Amino acid sequence: MANSRRIRGRAPSSDYWPGFVDAMSSLLLVLIFLLTIFMLTQFVLSQLVSNKDSALQSLRNQIAELVSQLALSKQENADMKSSIASLQLELADVSAEKDKLAASASTGSQVATLNDELAKQKDISNQALAQVELLNQQISALRRQLATLEAALDASEKRDKESQAQIADLGKRLNAALAQKVQELAKYRSEFFGRLREILGNRPDIEIVGDRFVIQSEILFGSGSADINPSGEAQLRKISDAVREISQEIPGDIPWVLRIDGHTDIQPIHTAQFPSNWYLSSARAIAVVNFMIKQGVAPNHLVAAGFGEFQPLDTDKSATALKRNRRIEFKLTER
Repeated sequence: MANSRRIRGRAPSSDYWPGFVDAMSSLLLVLIFLLTIFMLTQFVLSQLVSNKDSALQSLRNQIAELVSQLALSKQENADMKSSIASLQLELADVSAEKDKLAASASTGSQVATLNDELAKQKDISNQALAQVELLNQQISALRRQLATLEAALDASEKRDKESQAQIADLGKRLNAALAQKVQELAKYRSEFFGRLREILGNRPDIEIVGDRFVIQSEILFGSGSADINPSGEAQLRKISDAVREISQEIPGDIPWVLRIDGHTDIQPIHTAQFPSNWYLSSARAIAVVNFMIKQGVAPNHLVAAGFGEFQPLDTDKSATALKRNRRIEFKLTER
């Protein structure tokens, strides 16, 4: 629970009330609009990032496959060059043999045989050279495709980084805007509590705690009872009048409620009507809600909650602390 604090300074005049309600309504609408835009932006950007990640993985797979094909082509090219070198050596041997035979005036049949063999070797060599040329062309094409894919991968990664930066920047701006609106709402809530204090009077048993208006239970109820006493009815009539005025000013499309929270001290209760502090705190909150409904407050704008002894304002066990923890809290909030 938030630390206790009291509202100091002069209470705003009743002339400020319509402006305050309009300002708070506008701020709530702006806040809801900003949250909607933020959620839509987060969803769209997350979809874009997911699609980009899939595209990046596909590009990486293609690059890996091309690198593998390039290595295989290089190996085939090396093997082909080795074969060509071997064939060229054989061709040189055959040419030397032919020259020897021609010099020794061997028979024409041997020369013809060697010429045929030489022609075959030349054909094989030409075919091997053609295959090497084809492989070189394929390697060049693969290198160009690889360069294109690497460029696409770099561009995609750059766009992904830019998107991440945009998401981070949008988040920071939205957080800053939300923080500013929350501060403004807190200021207007303080003015609203000041108006309630003006209605109920500056009493030591009525205080502002965080975002709640707190009234000690003794003002409304007797000890161990959930029946509102005459003095408490008078105070609740004033609060009900203020709530009815507020309900007339707040636009119908804003889902607001006035939450009434019942709290007890740590002293246990065991009666037929209230077996525990849970029952007592809940019964008191419900009693306040029923009374305000009788005063004309719309039931759909009221909520009753019981907290028993488990949300104390003061953890001390002194009589003053116990009295302070026995309380009814009013909180104007969203449904």
